[in-house]
Amino acid sequence: MASGGYRNGTQKAPALRTSSSFKSKLPPAASSNGRRSSTIDAVYGRVRVAVRLRPRNAEELAADADFADCVELQPELKRLKLRKNNWDSDTYEFDEVFTEFASQKRVYEVVAKPVVESVLDGYNGTVMAYGQTGTGKTYTLGRLGDEDVSARGIMVRSMEDILANICSETDSVSVSYLQLYMETIQDLLNPANDNIPIVEDQKTGDVSLPGATVVEVRDQQSFLELLRVGEAHRYAANTKLNTESSRSHAILLVQIKRSVPGKEADFSAETDHSSHLTTNYRPPMLRKGKLVLVDLAGSERVNKSGSEGHMLEEAKSINLSLSALGKCINALAENSAHVPVRDSKLTRLLKDSFGGTSRTSLVITVGPSPRHRAETASTILFGQRAMKVENMLKIKEEFDYKSLSKRLEVQVDKLIAENERQQKAFETEVERIRLEAQNHVIEAERNYAEALKEEKMKCQMEYMDSIKKLEEKWSHNQQKPTNNTRTDGTSITEEVSELKMLLQNEMQTRKAAEEEIYKLKDQLHMLTKPGSAGGTSDILNLQSVLEEEIRQKKRLEEEVIVLRSQFSQLTMEAGQRTSYLDRSRNGTGLPGLDSLSPLRNLHCKDATNGERSSITNLHEQVGLHKILSLLESEDATVRIHAVKVVANLAAEEANQEKIVEAGGLNSLLMLLSNSVDETIRRIAAGAIANLAMSEANQELIMTQGGIALLAVTAADAEDPQTLRMVAGAIANLCGNDKLQTRLRSEGGIKALLGMVRCRHPDVLSQVARGIANFAKCESRASAQGQKAGRSSLIEDGALTWIVQNSNNEASMIRRHVELALCHLAQHEVNAKDMISGGALWELIRISRDCSRDDIRSLARRTLTSSLTFQAEMRRLRIEL
Repeated sequence: MASGGYRNGTQKAPALRTSSSFKSKLPPAASSNGRRSSTIDAVYGRVRVAVRLRPRNAEELAADADFADCVELQPELKRLKLRKNNWDSDTYEFDEVFTEFASQKRVYEVVAKPVVESVLDGYNGTVMAYGQTGTGKTYTLGRLGDEDVSARGIMVRSMEDILANICSETDSVSVSYLQLYMETIQDLLNPANDNIPIVEDQKTGDVSLPGATVVEVRDQQSFLELLRVGEAHRYAANTKLNTESSRSHAILLVQIKRSVPGKEADFSAETDHSSHLTTNYRPPMLRKGKLVLVDLAGSERVNKSGSEGHMLEEAKSINLSLSALGKCINALAENSAHVPVRDSKLTRLLKDSFGGTSRTSLVITVGPSPRHRAETASTILFGQRAMKVENMLKIKEEFDYKSLSKRLEVQVDKLIAENERQQKAFETEVERIRLEAQNHVIEAERNYAEALKEEKMKCQMEYMDSIKKLEEKWSHNQQKPTNNTRTDGTSITEEVSELKMLLQNEMQTRKAAEEEIYKLKDQLHMLTKPGSAGGTSDILNLQSVLEEEIRQKKRLEEEVIVLRSQFSQLTMEAGQRTSYLDRSRNGTGLPGLDSLSPLRNLHCKDATNGERSSITNLHEQVGLHKILSLLESEDATVRIHAVKVVANLAAEEANQEKIVEAGGLNSLLMLLSNSVDETIRRIAAGAIANLAMSEANQELIMTQGGIALLAVTAADAEDPQTLRMVAGAIANLCGNDKLQTRLRSEGGIKALLGMVRCRHPDVLSQVARGIANFAKCESRASAQGQKAGRSSLIEDGALTWIVQNSNNEASMIRRHVELALCHLAQHEVNAKDMISGGALWELIRISRDCSRDDIRSLARRTLTSSLTFQAEMRRLRIEL
């Protein structure tokens, strides 16, 4: 920053006319119809140099009161006279000469605005201030104008023009703010990044700083905040020549990307023709411009500035870099074959500004004091040599393939969505036709069965009537034996003949009935044949299934007989259950459910008396093995009742060991794996969750592949209650320190995280409890030195969900998530991920606002013990 009149902002004068000679002519924009490479034809442009005189400051007014200024300006002739003595002076011509009364606005419009306009057209541009320390360089370039808007410098005014001339929807502006201090490039927006390397493209020679912070700018206020942050980190010191002498070179890099007008419309028109996706699409044109604003540190003589110690080293470094820049300017002005660009990092950064492809404007600042005539003369000569340097200006354009890719992705997504809608409509129509055909087949089968039943009953009735008639006749003949024997024997023969005729009639009737049955079968075949080629096979399969059900029914009836013999020994309660056996014997009960009669009796008692009988008495009376065997029953109702009994037994800790010893755990896992009934899977998962409360059973569940089955169930199930049972089982397993590795490798953690898709509060509560248990075990293992590296939860992407639900409205979810955050934060290696993921703010909130004292104190203790969290809170100026 400069001392004197500019620093206080008190010297003002009316704006003068803008010099038209300072703005070089640029080639017109290229046609939007033709394709082009990265650059178009180059045009030469000389470095433009303006000189600005600083007014006398208070010290100079007092010390040089008796001496005339060493500098005399002739702005109308664009000349400057440097007095050697009272009668002789040297005259120099510049592109523009600014008196001490020149306004900041005029300096910007004459020096920097043409460069900014060129950058907006796709060229590279550089505006640089050079001069002795304390002559107004920082005032000219970097003044923010907080107190006086008319004092705004070139940096602020340039960004105002840039933001006013771009389209926020299609164009972008990004900035980087750096300083070159003691031959190291440091990031003023991120002080921790204090040694940024310079990378040069071997093909194009372009210089880039890949490690620098790049911030996209949307409005002027955010840009001013960035400048304030950068100025706060810039090195400055108090010397005899300047109370706030800059000790580093400040460099502001502004990158501008603009879509070429006219070509965007052509592209938009082409996107409407979806039939030419591969032939008609052309990428829009994009222009890239780079503006470099350089506030050089002032050159100084050590005997005048009084620098010593570290400030002396800083002065040496500044003078060496400025000397290297002067050597490069001399070499370029004299068209030397060798330009010593690599002598300093400053010259490497400004390689494109002098002798490159950038349009460059240089402001040299001088003071009026005759005491500093030598420094003023050196500055003027530097500007004279710089005016001889010519640059080859090139506009940079390239195809915007990223924009094309985004637009094509949108088009593809629309086509995919349309295809899915058509596919869904097709599947719906196919399903409707299938259901309609199935209803026709069912209706035909029902009609056939009714007709067959009626015909069978009719035949049976006719047969019984015939038999009854024969029996009556036979009985009548038995009562009259004398009438059957006659002397001539003719009556007996007649009776026998009559009986034969009756028998033949009966046989013919039965044959006719059989033929009618065959006809009905043929009709059924004709009905089922047009609807589906597999109709007959379906009926045969149905018949085989019915035969299998009959055999199963016989087996269950035999089992019922055995159970009845056992129940006959029970007391009055057994007598009540006998009524259920009688009903099943008469056909009103479901075969195979008689073994669950005690459970039904218990249910009745619950309903009438309001008391719950002990499930333990049930399995002691019926037998645990018998109950477990019913888990494999073919009847779904039997399996449901049996698995309910096992789940109730597993809820009591005293029964868990017996269930596991009897093979109940294996049966439940098989049921969970093979059953398609949602109710059975839900109850089986609940029973496994009850067994998983025991540490011994947890290892057995893992050994028998239980976690993989739970993971598959979690992926397939949609019922919230089933997911709640599965999440509860996995949450219980998460609390075992020995199972952490296997739990993650077999998909338990991913299954737990996948169940958040349900969004049901009960399911999310169990998921949060499992995450808290897992995080607690990890924290304990890290404290004991058994685990190193990041948390598995963070690696599996759980941190985002944890942060989002750390302030959930449901108290149970919130409490578990808060505990999980605290446990994760206890391991220092997780701190950086948690800071970048926004967990630090949640920990601070928990330490202040959590309703539970233990969680609140744990969060506070974690934050105070972490060095990483402490450093970040100091940077953000946050205190607990």
